[in-house]
Amino acid sequence: MRIATWNVNSIKQRVGHLVGFLDGAKPDVVCLQELKCQDEAFPRAEIEAAGYAVETLGQKAYNGVALLVRAPLTLREVRRGLPGDETDEQSRYIEGLVSGEDTAPVRVASIYLPNGNPVDSPKYPYKLAFLERLRRHARTLLDREEAVVLAGDYNVIPEPEDASDPAAWANDALFLPQTRAAFRALLAEGFTEALRACDPKPGLYTFWDYQAGAWNRNAGIRIDHLLLSPQAADRLVSASVQKHLRGQEKPSDHVAVTVELA
Repeated sequence: MRIATWNVNSIKQRVGHLVGFLDGAKPDVVCLQELKCQDEAFPRAEIEAAGYAVETLGQKAYNGVALLVRAPLTLREVRRGLPGDETDEQSRYIEGLVSGEDTAPVRVASIYLPNGNPVDSPKYPYKLAFLERLRRHARTLLDREEAVVLAGDYNVIPEPEDASDPAAWANDALFLPQTRAAFRALLAEGFTEALRACDPKPGLYTFWDYQAGAWNRNAGIRIDHLLLSPQAADRLVSASVQKHLRGQEKPSDHVAVTVELA
């Protein structure tokens, strides 16, 4: 099973990029973030024409997540929203069980974690609270002893080698010690970070800002991650970054990251 995560930064603007990726890479599951549209505005017809079933949790102009599953695989037990805060109205989490006649099931979540900036605003406590809610929910998923993939834009730079210029991010919500500690606490529940398990070298980035020629200078950061439960990690074959997607015309500032499970 090939699972990809991609923050498309507006599905309406990138639907052509997405369909091209689906046709070329043929991932079995795609976790999308930052749709920036409500459910009824999602370009479902184009994605279904490419052979994928669609489940979304949209929000007007902001946020939004989706799961795409390629036939003949099926998606069931869909959960919309991260448990733990009934007052949270932001569309940042969708989860479902992917299975097929000859394919072992995998529970997959698409996550769009809050950015958290500016740090001296309510946005940063919300980010940390979201991470804690995610950790608690992830623990309940581990109790099921299933293959689980928590994929998405975490807005977390885990280590200095995950940024071309770590000093430039020292005071940013993506790289503050509290943020990184919360991410490590999630991993410590028993998850494996797929990309780092396959490729530990520095210089692997998944995001390049639109400003200051970041793409041309390769001034990137790694903030898109796929976390695997022990049962999923046992099936890990490979993980890779589709860096070429950032070189397309009018691209997202993120690229897709893909993991392959046996």
